Amino acid sequence: MFDLFRGSGRRPFESLSEDEILALAISSEEEDSRIYLSYARALQEQAPASAKVFRDMAEVEQTHRNMLINQFRQRFGEEIPLIRREHVRGFYQRKPDWLVKNLSLEKIRAQAELMEQQAYNFYVEAQKRVTDASTRQLLGDLALAEQGHSDIAHMLGEKHTPDEVRDEEAAGERRQFILTYVQPGLAGLMDGSVSTLAPIFAAAFATQDTWQTFLVGLSASVGAGISMGFTEASHDDGKLSGRGSPLKRGLACGIMTTIGGLGHALPYLIPHFWTATIVAAIVVFIELWAIAFIQNKYMETPFMRAVFQVVFGGSLVLAAGILIGNS
Repeated sequence: MFDLFRGSGRRPFESLSEDEILALAISSEEEDSRIYLSYARALQEQAPASAKVFRDMAEVEQTHRNMLINQFRQRFGEEIPLIRREHVRGFYQRKPDWLVKNLSLEKIRAQAELMEQQAYNFYVEAQKRVTDASTRQLLGDLALAEQGHSDIAHMLGEKHTPDEVRDEEAAGERRQFILTYVQPGLAGLMDGSVSTLAPIFAAAFATQDTWQTFLVGLSASVGAGISMGFTEASHDDGKLSGRGSPLKRGLACGIMTTIGGLGHALPYLIPHFWTATIVAAIVVFIELWAIAFIQNKYMETPFMRAVFQVVFGGSLVLAAGILIGNS
């Protein structure tokens, strides 16, 4: 909504003079070059070959910038007006670095293709607004160059990221995702699901009170989530192990621990004891099999081994809680 009010202070594209159009093109090429360099920096560790592609694309944008500056200098002199995308109404805008630095490799490549298409559209429209023959020719050439950037990106990709390198980068990206999110999240889910079974079901059978059982389950789940989250975040900063941000790992572990415990605590909001207990037992069954499935899919644990470790172990903890509660 606020963009409607801010937009009133922007210049319409049709009102730009030829020197302002060239100035806008110069600043746009400079910005695109910086964006490609930021992509290269973000990808340097996990995908160095793709980072090289984006550094080469940044050099192409700098070449375009220099061509535009030379054209401006020949026609209008040395003083280039300060005009950027955000000064022009309806002009495409780029996201700031902090919103794109965590994008996946494929999303970064898709964003680059969108940038090239937008730049092509700009040069096509800009060419219609100028009358000088040499400027029109330059803008037309740049439009064709931007249109061919997808081919350039493909060519650079073939040069620096052949199929085997792309496969290696994809495997590295998947490995990083598992280390940062799946592994700590799975550890949390297992701890939250299994470690809270005994206290929740012991409280249930000892008190036969669903509300008190829910409070026990809530406190156990939240407490375990906080403990597991802080432990995961504090015991490894990720620099040597390569497991990624401790904050991300801590949040993944803590949240999944809490969810694992709440799964079979929430059914005790049902007032009827046996109904709540049967629903909680069904939830436990689903949780344990889900953990076994995740272990098999992401951690490559043999399925029957995962079932034995999680389902059988969780069943023992559940039985212990019920026996203690009935004693």
